Amino acid sequence: VSKVGSDGKLVWNKHNQLKRVNLTEKLLVMVLTKLYNFIPDAGIWLNTQRPEWNDANNALVGNGVSMVTLYYLRRLLNLASDIYKEQEGLTTEVNKPVVDLMEALKRGFSLHSNNLGKPFTDEQRRQFMDGFGVAGEHYRTTAYAGFTGEKRKLSHRKMLDFFAISLKFLEDTIDKNSREDGLYHSYNLVELSEGKACYTHLYEMLEGQVSALSANYLKPEEALKVLDSLRTSKMFRPDQYSYMLYPDRELSPFLEKNIINPNLLKDSLLLDKMLSTSNTEIVEKDVEGKLHFNGNFHNVSDLKKALLSIKDFELKRIAKRETKQFLSAFEAVFDHKEFTGRSGAFYGYEGLGSIYWHMVSKLLLAIQENIYAAKKGNSSEGTIGRLIEHYYEIRAGIGVNKSPELYGAFPTDAYSHTPKYAGAKQPGMTGQVKEDIINRWAELGIHVKDGCLTFEPFILRKSEFIVEPDALSYYNHIGDACKIEVPVNAIAFTYCQIPIVYKISTKRKVIINYSDRTKNILDVNTLSLLESKDVFKRSGKIQSILVQIEETDLI
Repeated sequence: VSKVGSDGKLVWNKHNQLKRVNLTEKLLVMVLTKLYNFIPDAGIWLNTQRPEWNDANNALVGNGVSMVTLYYLRRLLNLASDIYKEQEGLTTEVNKPVVDLMEALKRGFSLHSNNLGKPFTDEQRRQFMDGFGVAGEHYRTTAYAGFTGEKRKLSHRKMLDFFAISLKFLEDTIDKNSREDGLYHSYNLVELSEGKACYTHLYEMLEGQVSALSANYLKPEEALKVLDSLRTSKMFRPDQYSYMLYPDRELSPFLEKNIINPNLLKDSLLLDKMLSTSNTEIVEKDVEGKLHFNGNFHNVSDLKKALLSIKDFELKRIAKRETKQFLSAFEAVFDHKEFTGRSGAFYGYEGLGSIYWHMVSKLLLAIQENIYAAKKGNSSEGTIGRLIEHYYEIRAGIGVNKSPELYGAFPTDAYSHTPKYAGAKQPGMTGQVKEDIINRWAELGIHVKDGCLTFEPFILRKSEFIVEPDALSYYNHIGDACKIEVPVNAIAFTYCQIPIVYKISTKRKVIINYSDRTKNILDVNTLSLLESKDVFKRSGKIQSILVQIEETDLI
């Protein structure tokens, strides 16, 4: 790094040269390194000591299993399948260890394919994990030692077969993580014991619903069910008309912490003997008769160490017999396995009661994608209409639509979060801005297909169209300040610094106004490839575009 800069952190070969790989290998490595941490029925194991997208949950590492990652992984594999189907007969050169890992995981999936559609037993789940773990460990050892440079020709047909069987397992786990209340699980907890891997569910979280809606897996009617359930869930905050990251709850006051329910250590001979001799190495009793674990214990490891370190021979013998009971009591008191991090311990900074605005915008984007999918799939008008209703309900809760009094800040500024005790906090250019811009283009019905620009609004509201003549001020492609007249029943905006006016008319039409004062009138809503390139390149050839739309196109 000191010699060449940040490239020094990348993988180098024995000839002191950077190893270069193609996009196919990069995509495969990203997918495979997630998949060898896949736990059937539970999700993707969080074990890399790095948090998820929501780093307020960073204490889940080790015990946590992410359904959030799995939902997005399903989306990625689905997209990759579509891309490589177009090149099915081709092959790509890939480093041998990557191909070996893919084939090892495929064998592992095939070995357990009989479990699809039914829950794995704890023993089968552990067997699956161990097999995938060995494959992953072998790959990591090879990768960190430095690839030899040996390549393999990987056929796209083989990749597609691997994607197909992977998708079956991911989708099976998605189905198993559908909750009774209509929502989807976000994170689970895994517990490993001799020959077993069992899991339990964590409480509901907003990011689980967003990622499930983003997975490109749910049918429009299923997506609608999630949104209906979300609206009646404990995550909804009426005062801001928006959604918290997780249901709010009150944390225990300090004096109510570390109190052992006597039933947890019922019939414990060790407890009786230690209390009778005023031995406070493990547990002590306060003046009110309440039992507490030694205040110096940070976690269950400290308790184990203390039980092993008891000096009295007889107490040590009893402790050995009752260790399991004490460890179980300790976990019941502190519930460390379910500790998520800031999200379960703070009231600000994406903590309890907080709305995280970027996640709300991600939710909006997910709904918008489902609306477009429903339209493309010819879903019923009722389903599409209700999805649009949810979209605008959630959009109404975003800051730009609020008064400064309600938002607690300038509504047009991007803020990180809103805790339950104050207005919006932490100003900054958050990722929310990106989602909101993408959503706005979707509302305006602007999209690009095969390089051609199309205008097809169908979720745009008529109420946005002006009722009196006005003008749009803008800067053109060379930075000159310009102005364009906007008539009644129209809306105007710029795209690649070209002013575009939507006007309600009796006939759909697109009129391209060129800088040389010529026009091109189209009876279709899609620009040609050449015209689209002129827009994207900001060539200056096109001065403005008028798009005539019918009132029935609007809502």
